[in-house]
Amino acid sequence: MKVRWAVALLGMLLGVARAAPPAAVGGALAEPAAAGFAQALTPRPFAFPQDHGPHEAYRQEWWYFTGQLAGAGGEHFGFELTFFRFALAPPAQQSAVPAAGASAWRSREIYMAHFAVTDIAAQRFAYAQKLQRAALGLAGAQGAPLRVWIDDWSLAESGAGAAPRWQLHAAQEGYELQLVLEAEGAPVPNGTAGLSVKSAASGSASYYYSLPRLAVQGTLERGGARIAVTGEAWFDHEWGSAPLDTSQAGWDWFALQLADGSTFMFYALRDRHGQRDAHSAGTFVDAHGAMRALSSAEVLLTPAGSWVSADGVRYPSGWRIQVPALELDLNAQPVLKDQELRLSPRYWEGAVAVQGRRAGRALGGRGYVELVGYAQERCPRGATGVAGCVAR
Repeated sequence: MKVRWAVALLGMLLGVARAAPPAAVGGALAEPAAAGFAQALTPRPFAFPQDHGPHEAYRQEWWYFTGQLAGAGGEHFGFELTFFRFALAPPAQQSAVPAAGASAWRSREIYMAHFAVTDIAAQRFAYAQKLQRAALGLAGAQGAPLRVWIDDWSLAESGAGAAPRWQLHAAQEGYELQLVLEAEGAPVPNGTAGLSVKSAASGSASYYYSLPRLAVQGTLERGGARIAVTGEAWFDHEWGSAPLDTSQAGWDWFALQLADGSTFMFYALRDRHGQRDAHSAGTFVDAHGAMRALSSAEVLLTPAGSWVSADGVRYPSGWRIQVPALELDLNAQPVLKDQELRLSPRYWEGAVAVQGRRAGRALGGRGYVELVGYAQERCPRGATGVAGCVAR
């Protein structure tokens, strides 16, 4: 659900976009309506494989993978790899022919990526970030065949077929991931036929679909030792041109793969008083592929505990998730308490284990949870120099 990073990203872009037209950067910071960019206003039919690729008419976009992996020796890992695209100016403002003497570093787009590994046996959470302009081949996105990359981190199509088959690669100190992923079902449109509305403001929406089950195989290199892994991943792809509404401070996002073959996704948007926004929503897919949109009122979330970072940021840690209409009653617990990415913006994103019941029958599962805004909510208004703070 990452509409997520639009406002915070804008502040970060200033440090890497010096070769972009200054008016484009200033305009992006000053114009939340994103004039000149396409808007997500009405449902549209998705077309695949084209929609797996970039949508350059829109201001922001992300390709988002999370999953849990098992090694042959009993090792257990979680991983996150996300690519973000952010445009500094609409396509119409980008000349097809560079002006004489224009810098080769000049770029209309910035890319960012996050890569995290939860190493459960070692009780270690490791993460890294890359930030790069789309110039000189350093970063970019293309379709037919699909490829998204920043330096040597990449998502790439690895073979034609009825179901998407992709390769992922990323590396950081101590960990390197090389995976092949194959979708086990059709893309799932979220919201109203893929239009995910985030507030009552005009245009406050994105196009959003998921591939909630991808079979995974490959290797994870840990400390120089290569481990063969298998598992299951979740993929989200979302694009639009509007940030969250100014009244919204963050969100709690849940993506759960359940043992009966069903999947559950829900994002709970929070206002600046910590209350849930009515535009919170989700999607449930049963074992046969039947989809059901979930409204905010249908999903009950009760924190079951909390975790506090070393510098005092408090996150919920453990949740009871109830959907009475589906006879679903689940408990999700982090596999590791500290799965916080101390970046800007700062957030918690981690692997969880699931136990519960559906229609009176025991039901297990696994998944990922993302918690955004908790560090920012404790910052002084307007603060930008405090660790974890962003401008409001």
